[in-house]
Amino acid sequence: MNRLEDKVTIITGSGAGIGKEIALAFAKEGAKVVIADFNEESLNKTVAELKELNYEALGVKVNVALEEDVNKMVDETVAKFGRVDIVVNNAGVGDNMQAAANVKDETWDRVMTVNVNGVMRTLRKVIPVFVENGGGTIVNMASISGLTGGRGGLAYTAAKHAVVGMTKNVASQYGPQNVRCNAIAPAHVETGFAATMTNVDEFGMEVATRGVNLMPKAGTVQDIANIALFLASDESAYINGVTLAADAGWSAY
Repeated sequence: MNRLEDKVTIITGSGAGIGKEIALAFAKEGAKVVIADFNEESLNKTVAELKELNYEALGVKVNVALEEDVNKMVDETVAKFGRVDIVVNNAGVGDNMQAAANVKDETWDRVMTVNVNGVMRTLRKVIPVFVENGGGTIVNMASISGLTGGRGGLAYTAAKHAVVGMTKNVASQYGPQNVRCNAIAPAHVETGFAATMTNVDEFGMEVATRGVNLMPKAGTVQDIANIALFLASDESAYINGVTLAADAGWSAY
């Protein structure tokens, strides 16, 4: 307990799903949690749940695709708590499994804007705050698609490879200033994410899931939250620039 005592933590996309579970796990360990989400109803509900449990929480409506929203998110956190210690870049969107020959411009642009630009803008805004404070910790949400080639659509795979690259770059460049940056690469996790996909590319889905029967089991949101907690805490102090596959060994086959 208290592994994150008084650590101020921003978690994007934390109104529901994996992000919400991470927020709950962090709060239980003493963190002051900022729920940053595009869905105002979900974020308010999550903030209320945290406060009912006597955890300290702040809600900020954020579209990570907009630089002004990202800047506001960090500025409001600093104004409220005086600092930021941890950022979890969890917000993201899917690409409906669109294969390269079928990818639509609007899908590509949306995935890149949210999954890549959103992470970049958050890093750009928060790293100077970390450096000024003497250090900080970043946990990026990548995907098994960021470590492999055929388990997602083209846009999502490209975006998550970019997240893996940014993770390594930040760790390399800012590690000497006590900034750690690691990532989690989940495979199938039991959330509502897949259920929200519409107009799925049948070819892309078929080829991306052809090896799913080799996966021992699906993950849970708690599985991913446990990994995020480890990477955010001092227990992982000697780990920097790593993207950890969370797939029950699927990608090791």
